[in-house]
Amino acid sequence: MRVLVTGASGMLGRATATALIERGDDVTVLQRRPASLPCREVLGDVADPGVVASAVTGQDTVVHLAAKVDVTGRWAEYERANVTGTRVVVDACRRAGVRRLVHVSSPSVAHGGAALVGVGAGPADPARARGHYSRSKAAAEREALAADSAGLAVLVVRPHLVWGPGDTQLVERVVERARAGRLPVIGSGAALIDTTYVDNAADALVAAVDAAVHGEALVVSNGEPRPVAEVIARLCRAAGVPAPRRRVPVPVAWGAGAVVEGVWAATRRRDTPPLTRFLAEQLSTAHWFDQRRTRSVLRWTPRVGLEEGFTRLAAAYAPG
Repeated sequence: MRVLVTGASGMLGRATATALIERGDDVTVLQRRPASLPCREVLGDVADPGVVASAVTGQDTVVHLAAKVDVTGRWAEYERANVTGTRVVVDACRRAGVRRLVHVSSPSVAHGGAALVGVGAGPADPARARGHYSRSKAAAEREALAADSAGLAVLVVRPHLVWGPGDTQLVERVVERARAGRLPVIGSGAALIDTTYVDNAADALVAAVDAAVHGEALVVSNGEPRPVAEVIARLCRAAGVPAPRRRVPVPVAWGAGAVVEGVWAATRRRDTPPLTRFLAEQLSTAHWFDQRRTRSVLRWTPRVGLEEGFTRLAAAYAPG
């Protein structure tokens, strides 16, 4: 199969492209900077119609992962990368006769702040989603699903909190803050959250390339909910840094996040803030999902459990 993977310089994009290459697919990757993978590579902006058209031409399937994933930045940046970029990819797929589009989204597109306990994939809602990233991904998901048709089968996959060796989004930020003593436990730390080891998320995306189902969204996770304080402590232990001991009440953390966001916006700082309202909410609210529909229609189950994942992460951090 001829498959285009956008965003292959990121951890999950790279793992997905590698899995497709290893099973014998003819893979092309599209991203801003070289991914150094053994396949055809197109460099450029996913919101550039010319670049995307060049990458999409001749493909059977597109796996669209490219996105701006951050907690800071102007709305225009998120809108261009996530909403316009998805629109450009969809249009290019239609023009090139691509038969299948796997659009990678996020469970946060359906999270309005309340706990999510054993639920399925609710509808993406830009009006209720929290923060620029979630709102832009919700709008992008709607764009993708609206294109589902007999000619272009669109399936949305929402991997939840993907992590593993080389992760710069979740693991690296947790470790850096813990090492600096700037990582408190928000609230009790008892809220159950689910996560996804990167190899499992990549396997699910490969399964989505092959699946017959389309026109819906599926949440992907390990299906092993743990208290958020335990997950953070295990990540810290794997990296050899002390786990957080200080606790901050949820209202205090939320208020502090609001103040920090205001300062970062007023001063136009580009670095990652120590706390945001979204982060305070995510670290104090339960979010885990019913995986029965996902596993049934994708014919997929995670092959790396949390314990093995933590062991692999520790090995990656081991000296030498």
